[in-house]
Amino acid sequence: MDQPTAPNAQLELSFHTSLAEIEASEWNALAGLSDPFTRYEFLSALEKHNCVGQEYGWYPYHLAVRDQDHMLIGACPLYIKTNSYGEFVFDWSWASAYERAQLEYYPKMVCSVPYNPVTGARLLCASKDIKKIMVEQIIKLGEQMKMSGVHFLFTNQEDTQICEDLDLQQRLGCQYHWHNHNYRDFDDFIASFVSRKRKKVKRERRKVQEQNISFELITGDQASPQQIATAHKYYVSTFDRKSGLPTLSLGFFKQIASTMGQQLLFIFALYDNSPIACAICFKSDDTLFGRFWGCEQEYDSLHFETCFYQGIDYCIAHKLQCFEPGAQGEHKITRGFLPTKTRSMHWIAHPQFRTPIYEFCQREIKGINHQCSELMSLSPYRDD
Repeated sequence: MDQPTAPNAQLELSFHTSLAEIEASEWNALAGLSDPFTRYEFLSALEKHNCVGQEYGWYPYHLAVRDQDHMLIGACPLYIKTNSYGEFVFDWSWASAYERAQLEYYPKMVCSVPYNPVTGARLLCASKDIKKIMVEQIIKLGEQMKMSGVHFLFTNQEDTQICEDLDLQQRLGCQYHWHNHNYRDFDDFIASFVSRKRKKVKRERRKVQEQNISFELITGDQASPQQIATAHKYYVSTFDRKSGLPTLSLGFFKQIASTMGQQLLFIFALYDNSPIACAICFKSDDTLFGRFWGCEQEYDSLHFETCFYQGIDYCIAHKLQCFEPGAQGEHKITRGFLPTKTRSMHWIAHPQFRTPIYEFCQREIKGINHQCSELMSLSPYRDD
């Protein structure tokens, strides 16, 4: 644990290579319990079950800020990265440019939640002034440790503004989110569609029913060990099929099912009362987050039903206001998920790379803004 010199005599700043060095009650007092991904239980489970660390290139280096009474008043989920895996803000081209210039792009420093492209608080603190100090000290640490840059990923509005005020460069991204306009039920929701798009959704749902597929939705705290193992099997199967890396272990899912199970939701598709597919979701007080999915074999329209329509049904029934089904996927638009901008903030250390990278980001912002406007033409909703 490093002990940097605090810029304010009344503050004590420290960086921690394990979340276990910070008390859960202290961390959650800042992060709150609504956002599942910044909860102590979620982040500590990643570390305990080796979902981060050397094998995956995510090295914990969390920031803690304490006052003169040693009370934790600020914190930040911080990682040293030796690759760009699991970030969802893609900078592979930046790394390639460094390599061509015979420079090292890694390691870099990332303030983020591993493997989750979900907007939220990154600077866990009530004071904007202390948030500013946190960003300044993280960048100072990045300079001292010879990092190529510092990246704050999927920042909320306030944290984005703090970083902008300190001259960090913004990047825009585009996701597809569903919003609940006080729908009574699913039929009320699709009644807002134009006729052609409404018929398409009904046809997809009907195809699943005609294959005699049913669904069971169960929260993590109610799931049996076998159900958790089955959900994990499907999670792994998707990565195996796509030659990806399944970083989240069965032990991780078992632990969070025990410690924060009401925020973990399994959507099982059943055929003849046996699971054939599963979507793994998380939820906050007002939002459902679709994160992972896997299946035994391909069934007509099963992905749309399991990952989209069952989640919308759940949001309506439980009065959740938003459904974020994950990154990318323009096919989501015609099913009611509209283009939504995400933001990340970046500081580049190398002065000769900083300017062209920042210029790239500014051009990219224009492109994302244009893309989101164009994609709105695919909206299934009636103009009224």
